[in-house]
Parts: sequence; structure tokens; C-alpha cells
Amino acid sequence: MDSISFAEFTEICKQLEKTSSKKQKVTIISNFLKKASKNEVAIIARFLSGTIFPVNSNLVLDVGGATIYKVIKSLPSQTLFQSMSKPKIVEIYKQLEKLAKTKGEGSRKRKEIILKGIFLPLTNEEREYLIRAIFGEMRTGASEGIILEAIAQATDTDLEKIRRAYMFIGDIGEVAEIALTQGKKGIEETTLQLFRPVRPMLAEMAYSIDEALRAHKGKTGLEFKYDGIRVQIHIQNNKVKVYTRRLNEITEHVPDLVEKVKWGIRRVNNVVLDAEALALVNGKPVPFQMLVRRVQRQRDIYKYLKNLPFDLYVFDILYLNDRLLVDLPYIERWKELENIVESKLLATRTIVDNVDEGEKFYKMSISSGHEGVMAKKLDGKYMPGSRKKLWLKIKEADTIDCVIIAAEWGHGRRRGWLSDYYLGVIDEESGEYVCVGKTFKGLTDAEFEQMTKKLLELKISEKGYVVIVQPKIVVEVAYSEIQKSPKYKSGYALRFARITRIRWDKDPRDVSTLKEVSERFKKQFEKKARLEDLGL
Repeated sequence: MDSISFAEFTEICKQLEKTSSKKQKVTIISNFLKKASKNEVAIIARFLSGTIFPVNSNLVLDVGGATIYKVIKSLPSQTLFQSMSKPKIVEIYKQLEKLAKTKGEGSRKRKEIILKGIFLPLTNEEREYLIRAIFGEMRTGASEGIILEAIAQATDTDLEKIRRAYMFIGDIGEVAEIALTQGKKGIEETTLQLFRPVRPMLAEMAYSIDEALRAHKGKTGLEFKYDGIRVQIHIQNNKVKVYTRRLNEITEHVPDLVEKVKWGIRRVNNVVLDAEALALVNGKPVPFQMLVRRVQRQRDIYKYLKNLPFDLYVFDILYLNDRLLVDLPYIERWKELENIVESKLLATRTIVDNVDEGEKFYKMSISSGHEGVMAKKLDGKYMPGSRKKLWLKIKEADTIDCVIIAAEWGHGRRRGWLSDYYLGVIDEESGEYVCVGKTFKGLTDAEFEQMTKKLLELKISEKGYVVIVQPKIVVEVAYSEIQKSPKYKSGYALRFARITRIRWDKDPRDVSTLKEVSERFKKQFEKKARLEDLGL
């Protein structure tokens, strides 16, 4: 029987917020999960991580901060409801599901009524933590890593097996439910499933071919780094589905890719491929923003198919004919690709063991209009959702991926637009997004207008001319230098930051980490003098 109230969940959040000890946080969450019933475990784990619905769910609350605070202000005095029974966490979740499913004419009013029902029996403190969960900003220091450790501790399961299960599922709630209800056996049997996309493997930054060769012990696989839309393709017999890096299905928007797959993939019963989709006009790659527009387009799809057909470049394989391949070395996975994929559909690739060969290949990629190269460790595994030095990206400009956490109203020519953006990276220790500076540079007027509309939909609150927003929109940011800065919680600031493009295709969980920013800061001094070196 479901027994945990939302009041108890709030108390746990308060305890987590009060302690800075990682070990204590793990124990607090572990003990709480062990108390939960089968119906509560997944909900608790998701709420703690700042998510509401399963990762593969199409449910979206579609309510902004303005609506929520309007509803809360309209509620009568809490003293009238002290005798009300405390709502269970499962009841709160079911109401949120109902809220997400409310659509169509008059839905705004009906959503407000549902929200009133949700918030009415809660105390101000409980409301605060529910709002944090809704907006994905718990601020308790319980990162995904800590929650996974707590799941391992609660079930006496090897942490690496829990992490591996999470790699394949990508939903922390489901991992918790499997571990707590099916035990070690359930976790060990959790693996990649056809037509359930996994988060893609990510790369770290390198600044030269020489650096990549040193990191990969003198020999590395180089591939063109295409400036396209990353896609994951699942095939079973004649059934093909295409997913974005955010795990959204786009099959109906890319019939040309489906046709290429059916033509160019042979000798397979089932397979999962990692690839890049891009378009070439007169042999030149089309800008990324145009590609995204084509995928997002609901109308005129055949016009786009005719004028902007996609090319496909496959560069990795995760699953083939009922065999999981992620633990195979990269070089062996590539051999599997060569056996089943027509050469025209394979990414341009070579293996190098010296800088001159690598730089020649790099220049060939740049002269073809691509971003640079990916360097891949020949014996490296494929690790879904992980950012490792097994893959290194080498490109012309220094860029990182940030999520917008707030924005300021512009003035002068930018009056009426949210056009000065606070840039956040993820602190993996706490699970929070921390600011590394702000910028108003890089966007066109049309993009400022589009961004303003999107950010207002994500508004949490407004303080003067600053609008705090849900961390949902990812941007690629170029910079000239990383500086130490006491102004921001991160301790760093990007100098001359400039948005190079809006990454509608990227998940906020995949932005650059604070650790990466710190490493890049230190790396600068391989070629630059530190002030302390100069006695200043």
C-alpha cells in the first residue's frame, strides 16, 4: 500500500539540503527508498533528480512559473486546511499526470483548477519543493550520481552494475524500481532494447592532433566531425525508427533517411546505429540551424525533402543481430559496420599514428566544410550517456555547451527581447547548473525573438529586469579565454563569450561540466603564463 506522503518527501529534501556530506546524502536517500512501496520508488527517485515523468514519456506539464505563482496567490489561508489529510506522493504524481494530459480548448483554465487541487493541501514548504521538482532545480545537492549510489546501497548491488543499467535505460526512476523490486538479477538483466533509444556517447575537447595521439597512446581513429543532426537508428526486419540525441522519435520527418537505411544496410535482422544526418548543396554542408528547421517543420515536409534532402553518415554500432556490441573495442565495432553498411553511408575515417598524417586529415575535413575531426581510442568501449576521453573532438574554435538559466531584458535596439543570457554548466557533484558568465552576442534578430518567446514559456520568476527560467535551452558558446571569477558560483567566467548556435537537439543533461571548465582553465596555462608565475 502506498504510504509515503509528500510531507515526508519534503523532510528528506530538507535533510539533504542541510548536509554537505556526500556519504550522508547517499544514506538518507537509501533509507528513504527502502521505505517506499513498488509504486513509489520510481516517483521518489525522479522527483529527487528534478524530473517528473519517465524519460521515454511524451508527457509535458506545459505550465510556466507565472501560472503556478498565480494559482498559489489565489489560494485561501493555509490555516483553514490544517486538518486536511496529507497527500501521498503517488497522489501528487497522478495529479501531475492529469495536468500533462489536459489539452485542447479551455485547457489553460482546467490546468489552473488542477494546480489548485495539487497545491491547496500543501504547506508553503511543501509547495516550494514541488515547484523545484517541476522546474528541474531541486538544489539539494542530490545529483544523479548520488542517487545511483543510494540505489546501489539500498539494494546491496555493485554500483557499476547500477550505472550500466542506467546507461541503457536513461531513466533514474526505472533503475530504482528495477533494483528495489527485482534486485540484483533484474539490474544484471537490464540491457539495450530495440526501439528504446539510449543517450549517445559524448566526447571531450582536445586542442591538437598531438594531444589526441598522446591521450590514445600513440594511435587513434580519426573521423570527420560533421556539423549535422545526430541520430540513433533502430532497425528490426523492415521496421525502421529514427531518434534524435534527445531521444525524440523523428521517423516521420525523415523518410529520406529511412529509405537510405533500407537501401544501404544489409545482412541484418536487427541493429542499432549511431550516425549523423546532414545536407549538402553543391557539395557544401548546409548550416546546422537549417537542418533543425527541417526536422521541426510540421508542414511543407515534401518541399523540404526536395530542396534539402538528408545525407547519412554512420559512425558507430551498438547492437547487431541480437548481440550487444558496446563492450567491443571501437576498431572491432567499425569492422562490424563495414560488413553491413554501404561505404557511401560510412563516415570518412582513417587511423593515424603521427601528427603529420592527422593534421592532413584534419585539414581535409575543414576544407570540405566540416567542423574538424573526432579522435577515437581504438580499444575504447561505447559508453551511452558518458563523456570520456575515449572520444575527443578537435575543432577550430574553443566552444562549450551551456544551458540558459536566466536572461535579462535588453535595451536600445534589443528592447523588448530577452537578449542577455546567463550561461550554466552542470556541477556533477551537486547536480546543479552553475553560471559561467553571460552574453548577448551571436544571435540574429529572428533568433532573439524566437528565444524570447521560448524563455517566457519557461519562466520561473522575475527579479527586476532578470527572468529566471527552467534550464532547458542548450546553446553552443565560443569564448576566447576562461578566467577565475568570484562573481559566479562556478568560480569561472567565459571571456568574450558568444553564442555560435542554439542546440535545440541537445539535452540539458549533456551540457559541459564544471570539471571540464576547470580542466580547460588549467590547460590554458600550457601556452600562457600565470599571474603567480610572474610574481603578480
